[in-house]
Amino acid sequence: MNDMNEPMYTPAPAIACYGLTKAYPGAFALNGIDLELPRGKIIGLLGPNGSGKSTLVKILAGLLQPTSGTVLVDGLAPGAETKSFVSYLPERTYFDPAMRVSGCVRMFSDFYADFDRERALSLLAVLGVPYTAKLKTLSKGTREKVQLVLVMSRRARLYLLDEPIGGVDPAARDYILNTILTNRDPDATILLSTHLIRDVEDILDGFVFLGGGQVIVSGDAAEARARHGKTLDEMFREVFRCY
Repeated sequence: MNDMNEPMYTPAPAIACYGLTKAYPGAFALNGIDLELPRGKIIGLLGPNGSGKSTLVKILAGLLQPTSGTVLVDGLAPGAETKSFVSYLPERTYFDPAMRVSGCVRMFSDFYADFDRERALSLLAVLGVPYTAKLKTLSKGTREKVQLVLVMSRRARLYLLDEPIGGVDPAARDYILNTILTNRDPDATILLSTHLIRDVEDILDGFVFLGGGQVIVSGDAAEARARHGKTLDEMFREVFRCY
């Protein structure tokens, strides 16, 4: 029997930001962000262009250093240790166009101990991606499918996805959202940065509206819809009407 006086262990939030600021000459990309996001949820990072979404994602991925404030990923400052359990999808593809899809799979297999090769091969086949094709022969949307499949085939604790379905055809979009993104470890967290709110809304557990480098509002998606009697897309349009 547990000692009733023993303190309960509370796991660290998946993401925590306190006074997080990223400044450039003459402008703030992020301006004093305070935010805690729970584990095991799919959370939409939503905001207009220039709101600071990509900057925040890059800081969480350890690619940018904040100017001031604190940022923690699973209780740790972004760095070598967090990169071992954070899977990051940038807004733009980064593979050499001369590479074959098979070479990209081998690269991920070599780089990441948590990469599930069989899962990647299965998803690529379902999406109709030719395994031996060179990337430069594929459409932009198919190249994006390749990179997303590889990122989501890691058994990561945190997935940082920057505009993951922007160039994907509508026919594949539902499969990606309902199968690839939701088929993850129950304790894993997805932070999904996108402007396609209407398309992703049904899979979101939580949301963050980011504007002018600041958190405008955040919370549970279902509770917000029930309280306001509106979709997240409708709330977004109201909040950012003047931005």
